[in-house]
Amino acid sequence: MSMMQEKEASGNRISFIGVAYAFLVVMLGTTLPTPLYPIYGDTFGLSPLMITIIYAFYAIGVIGALLVFGHLSDHIGRRYILIPGVILSAASSLVFLFAGGITLLFIGRILSGLSAGLFTSTATATLVNLAPRHKQAKASMIASGVNMLGLGLGPLLAGVLAQFFTYPMRLVFVVDFAILVPAFIAIWFMPEPVKVKQKVQLKIQKLSVPSEVRVTFIRAVIPVFAGFSMLGLFTAVSPTFLQKVLHFDNKAILGVIVFLAFCASAVGQLLLINTSDHIVLKAGSAVLIIGAMFVGIALQSRSLMILLVGAIVSGVGQAFSFRAGLASVNAKTSSRERGEVTSSFFTIAYIALSIPVVGVGLLAKWTGIQVAGIVFSIVIALLALTALILLFIRRG
Repeated sequence: MSMMQEKEASGNRISFIGVAYAFLVVMLGTTLPTPLYPIYGDTFGLSPLMITIIYAFYAIGVIGALLVFGHLSDHIGRRYILIPGVILSAASSLVFLFAGGITLLFIGRILSGLSAGLFTSTATATLVNLAPRHKQAKASMIASGVNMLGLGLGPLLAGVLAQFFTYPMRLVFVVDFAILVPAFIAIWFMPEPVKVKQKVQLKIQKLSVPSEVRVTFIRAVIPVFAGFSMLGLFTAVSPTFLQKVLHFDNKAILGVIVFLAFCASAVGQLLLINTSDHIVLKAGSAVLIIGAMFVGIALQSRSLMILLVGAIVSGVGQAFSFRAGLASVNAKTSSRERGEVTSSFFTIAYIALSIPVVGVGLLAKWTGIQVAGIVFSIVIALLALTALILLFIRRG
C-alpha cells in the first residue's frame, strides 16, 4: 500500500468513527423525551392519550424525510444530507429546551423525526462507503447496532439527569446540544465518499411491493410490525405505567428499562448471524411472543423485574425479526425495485413504532393504562403468533 493510500485509509477510519458518533448522538436525541413524559403530563396537564399522540408525531417527520430525501444523498452527496440532519436534531433540542406548552412539544417531535429520517439510511450508507470493501458487511452491522444503541441511550441519559440533577425539563437538552457540536464538526470535515451527480431531481420515493415479492414481504413485515410496536410501547407508555400503576417515579430506572429494550435489540443484531433468514424470522416471532407475554404478566402483577425481563426479550425478538425480515425481502427483490420495497418496509416499521401506541392511549381513556397495556401485549403476542404460523405453513 502506498503512502497516499495509507493516508486515505487512516482518514476514512477517523471519519468512520466520527460518522458513527454523529449517528449515535442524533438517534439518542430522538428518544430523550421518554422519561420526561410524566413531567410534561403533570406540568402541562396532558392525558396519556395526548402523550402518545405527541410521541407518534415523530413518525410524521421520519417517514416524510425517508420518502422525500431517502435516496437524495446518492445524487448530491452524503454530507449534504447528514449536515441538515444534525442541524434539525439541534433545532429539536432547542425547541424542547424552551418548550412552554404542548405546541412546541409537537414541533420538537416532528423536527426530531426529520433528523432521524435523514440519518437512518444515509448514515448507514456512509459508514458502508467509508469501510474497506472486505469489511462493508461488518460496517452495515455496526450501523444497525449504533442506531439501536443511540435510541436506547437517549432515555438512559435523560432519566439519570432528570432524577439526580436540577431542571429536569431543560438540562438534558443543554447536554444534547453540546454533544451535537462534535457531531457537526465530524460530518463537516468528513471526505465525501460518493461521486456527486450533476443532475438532481427531487421526487417522493414510490412505495410498492411487486407481486413476486409480496408473500415474502408479508411474512417478513408482520413480525417486524410486532417488534417495533413493542419498542413503541416501552418508549411511549412505560413512563405513564410506572408512574400511574407502580407509583414509581424514578426517572433513572425508567431510562434503564427503555435502554435495556434497545440495547437487547443492538446485541440481537449480532446473534445467529450464520443462520438462515427464514429460521431467524421464526426465532424472532417466537421470542416476541414470549416477550409480549412477559410484558402482559408484568402489567397484571405490577412487577418491575418481570417488566425488565420483558424489555430484554422483546428487544432480542425485534432484532431477529427486523434483520432477517429485511434481508429476506432484499434477497427476493431485484436491484431495480429494491428502493421502493425497502422504503415500504421501513415506512411500515416506523408506523409500527409510533402509531399503535396511540391505540393504547385511546383505550386507556376508558380502561386505564394497566388494562390498555395488557390488551396491547395480547394483540402483539397474537400478531407474532400469526407471523410464526405463516412462516411454518410454507417457506417463502
